[in-house]
Amino acid sequence: MIDNHILAPVFIHLFTAIIQLVAWRKTVSQRFLSVGGTFIGLLIAIRLFAKVYTEGSLHLNASNWEAPFGIVFVADLLSTTMVLLTSIAGFAVSIFSSVGLSRQRMLYGYFPIFHFLLMGLNGAFLTGDIFNLYVWFEVIIISSFVLMTLGGRKAQLEGAVKYMAMNILASTFFLTGIGILYGITGSLNMVDLALKIRDFDNKALVGVTSIFFILGFGIKSAVFPLYYWLPSSYHTPPSAVAATFGGLLTKVGIYAILRVFSLIFIPDDFTRTLFMVIAVLTILTGAFGALIKTNIRRLFSYLIVCHIGFMLGGIAMFTKLALMGTVFYLIHDIMVKTNMFLIAGYIRLVRGTMDMKRLGGLYKEYPLISLIIALILFSLVGIPPLSGFWPKIYLFQEAFVDKQYFFVAALIIGSLVTMYVIAKMWSEVFWKDSPADEVVEDNFKDLPLFKKLLLIIPILILGSVTLYIGLNAENIITVVDRITNELLDTSSYIRTVLGDKVFEQ
Repeated sequence: MIDNHILAPVFIHLFTAIIQLVAWRKTVSQRFLSVGGTFIGLLIAIRLFAKVYTEGSLHLNASNWEAPFGIVFVADLLSTTMVLLTSIAGFAVSIFSSVGLSRQRMLYGYFPIFHFLLMGLNGAFLTGDIFNLYVWFEVIIISSFVLMTLGGRKAQLEGAVKYMAMNILASTFFLTGIGILYGITGSLNMVDLALKIRDFDNKALVGVTSIFFILGFGIKSAVFPLYYWLPSSYHTPPSAVAATFGGLLTKVGIYAILRVFSLIFIPDDFTRTLFMVIAVLTILTGAFGALIKTNIRRLFSYLIVCHIGFMLGGIAMFTKLALMGTVFYLIHDIMVKTNMFLIAGYIRLVRGTMDMKRLGGLYKEYPLISLIIALILFSLVGIPPLSGFWPKIYLFQEAFVDKQYFFVAALIIGSLVTMYVIAKMWSEVFWKDSPADEVVEDNFKDLPLFKKLLLIIPILILGSVTLYIGLNAENIITVVDRITNELLDTSSYIRTVLGDKVFEQ
């Protein structure tokens, strides 16, 4: 079904950013515009998700050019779920940013660039054209690079150089793969590519081409051995920026792998084995890296790497239950990782540091907020029946059935290390007394009530969504089941774009 509302999640952030550029030095106006824009974007995302859930996939031919000759946008259940999660995270981060960011950084153009980033993310999720996906990736990279360097501190610039260098390399691999695909098929439409690749005789060339996409998406997802840019850069920007990065940017890479390797390059035995090896090594390197970190955001950065391996392992097995585990974990991870970096920002505001050795006493001073944070930490660890628990059931179950014992061992190690480092963090930051020789800089206590609420409400919003995912897992499983069916049987996606005529030939 054709629906012009598909692009509304893109346009709302485009128009919000443009209006904010007009009000460049009016930071109060920018804050209201940002929160209002993200709230409207959330309502649009809910409407789009509900329509796709009840009526099926939608598509839009840009400039009314029929597929496969023009750019097409497709809203299926996976893409609209990602848009909805992005909108929830964006809304929460926007509220936090209105107080958690200094006016100086706002004057550098934080809010317009933030909305350009959200625009790029939504565009990447909704496009049905492989080159257009590359274009949206570039919008994301440029916006995120500006956000990462906002303020110009030395640590930020060092992190930004590593981030930009690796992402340019990823884009080079991605664009090379696109060029080869266009050379052998003459098309850039994903559905048309899927049909032509299946009939292409030179499977060796197709396999080599898929490697370029694995490298490109692998770097963006921060998988082994191309992950080091993430923990070297995500601890440097402001917490609001880090929350957007930690929750969403690496997940775009996982989404791209799910989309491209379920539609165009159906994984063969070699590809699945390669994904599994990378997944196991990604889990282990992320877990062992987290073990030795005392800075909270560096710790969370390594946990991002570790848990990306969980999702990649599900893709490697490429069965229904495994993909259900991957998609469920993807939904859980976006919410909880965004929240973890907001929590890190709150801790820094309360204590002036994120070094666990210099922290302590938060539970004694802020018991209610600490208990809320504890629930979110339990969700991250995967304590039953919270959100991190359910996808692991699918991953463990299918790993045993598929006899992927190295992946089982990696899952156990990754889960145990996550539990250990989070327990250690709770003990160091919340439970123990603050070090006697440490001067506490509590910038939260003296804030007006409305500013305190603007810092806590985003954590509550994301925490509530995380609790809903865990305590109402049957509803999430229903959605995940439908998404997985669409990934394994792409006929509905193909029919949405090209119509029934393609099946009549």
